[in-house]
Amino acid sequence: MKLSDFDYELPEELIAQEPLPERDASRLMVLYRAEGRWEHRRFRELPNFLRSGDVLVFNDSRVIPARLYGRKADTGARVELLLVEPRGGPWRWKVLARPARRLRPGTVVEILPVSPEASERASAALRAVVEEALDGGVRVVRFDLGAGGDEGDFFRLLERVGRVPLPPYVRRELRDPERYQTVYARERGSVAAPTAGLHFTPELLSALAARGVTFAYVTLHVGLGTFRPVTEEDPTRHRMHEEPYRLPPETAEVLETARREGRMVLAVGTTSLRVLETVYRRHGRFVPEEGVTDLFLYPGIPVRSVQGLLTNFHLPRSTLLMLVAAFAGYELTMAAYRAAVRERYRFFSFGDAMLIV
Repeated sequence: MKLSDFDYELPEELIAQEPLPERDASRLMVLYRAEGRWEHRRFRELPNFLRSGDVLVFNDSRVIPARLYGRKADTGARVELLLVEPRGGPWRWKVLARPARRLRPGTVVEILPVSPEASERASAALRAVVEEALDGGVRVVRFDLGAGGDEGDFFRLLERVGRVPLPPYVRRELRDPERYQTVYARERGSVAAPTAGLHFTPELLSALAARGVTFAYVTLHVGLGTFRPVTEEDPTRHRMHEEPYRLPPETAEVLETARREGRMVLAVGTTSLRVLETVYRRHGRFVPEEGVTDLFLYPGIPVRSVQGLLTNFHLPRSTLLMLVAAFAGYELTMAAYRAAVRERYRFFSFGDAMLIV
C-alpha cells in the first residue's frame, strides 16, 4: 500500500465552497459493499434505506469560534490565533499562531472584537499571554478571564470575539455560521465540524424517528489533525493527532442492546466511527468511556464496531479516505470516487454524502 494509491483526479470546481440552501437537498451515493455496486439518490431519501431498530450514532460536538484576531500589546502588530486544544482549564490553550516567530513567552496579545471594521484603535475584548513556544508555529497561551472566570464565561467571550474556522479549501466566509454546525451540536470543543451530520434537518430526524430508527450520541472534538496531510509514502507510518472523545452510558446501553439483537449500527461520520471502533477494540463491546484516540484505520484493518457508515467525500491521500476504504474495501471505494467525479458530485465539507451499507 502506497500513499499514491489514494490519489484521484478532482476538478477544483467540484470542491463545494458553500452549503446548499437546504441541508438535506444534497446528493447521496448509496454504496453496497456485498454487491460491489452503488446508486445515486438524494439525502432526504435516507429513511428509505433504514429499518426500524437500526441505530444512528451521531457526534454531537459543536464547533467553537476558534479563530481569533488581535495585536501585540507592545507594538500593535497584527496577530491571528487558532485555538487547537485546551491545556488545563478553559483559560489555557494550545494555539496555532500567525505570525508566530515574534510571539515569545511573556508576549501579551490583545484580542480584538470580531467585526471586520475593528480598527487598530479598538479596545481589546480579551487578553492572552504566551506561556510556551512550541514547534510548527504552535504556542501555549493563557487567557485573562478575570477573577472567578469559568468555562462558561470563556465560551461566552469566544462567541463575541471569535470566528468559526473553516477548512483551508473553503475560501468564502459563511453568511450564516450555523450552517457549519449540525442541528444536534451541543458539546463545545471542535475546531472543525463533523461534516457528515451537516445534511440532517429536524424534519428528517423526525421522519427517521417515525420509522423506528434509534438515535445515539458520542462526542469527539475534532482537532487540526483532521487536516494534517499524510506525508509518508508508506501510509502505515503516519501517526494520527490525538482527539478527546466520550461514549456516555446511555449510548453504550443502546449499542450493546443493538449488538446482542443483531440490529444495524450506522456511524454518522468518520469521527463517530473512530469513537466506536476505539472503544470496541479496547473492550470487545461497547462500554461508557472517556479518553483520547489516535486510532488510524486503513485497508487491511477490519472495522468491527459498525455495519454502516454515512460520510462525505474526502480529500485525496487523506486519512479519512483511507478510513472509508478500510470499511468499504479499497477497490470499491476508489471506483465509487471516480464515479462521483464523473457524475459531478460536490466534494468535501459542504459537499454531497455517501451511505455505505
